Amino acid sequence: MLASDMLVAQNVGFFIIAAAMVVGALRVVTTRNVVHAALWLVVVLSGAAAQYVLLAAEFVAITQIMVYIGAVMVLFLFGTMLTRAQIGAEDNLNNAKSWIFGVPVAVLMLATLVIALNDGFGNEKLPMDAPVVNTQQVSDQIFGPYLLPFWALSFVLLAAAIGAIVLARRD
Repeated sequence: MLASDMLVAQNVGFFIIAAAMVVGALRVVTTRNVVHAALWLVVVLSGAAAQYVLLAAEFVAITQIMVYIGAVMVLFLFGTMLTRAQIGAEDNLNNAKSWIFGVPVAVLMLATLVIALNDGFGNEKLPMDAPVVNTQQVSDQIFGPYLLPFWALSFVLLAAAIGAIVLARRD
């Protein structure tokens, strides 16, 4: 397999994953069911993890899955289930008048982003002789000195989740 064939495969994979992410993002903002919106957000976050795998950043991909999909989305779904909000489809989530202002603002922000990135980077390319850092080096640098605060934070989040469940079950 030639290097040029590998780049073609990466580009095809990138566009397939990007298309799935765009569809998921559109479904997040257009669905009328809050739980379905959360599940579509899982598709978008999984696509981001898959893009990291394409970039050969496995540690960041696993962190994306563990932190965002594993923790944040579970907390989001617990928060949705513990509130007294309607779980099914809701008709009053979208304000039709906001679309008139929202679409032009979104297009303006996209144009600003494209212009800023083009002016900032232009035709620059990444250096091919970048140092190779493996997953073990990254994890040792992060979790070596910060292991105790990481554990403490996990216990604080666990206590908050248990507290939310206790408060919700009192009714």
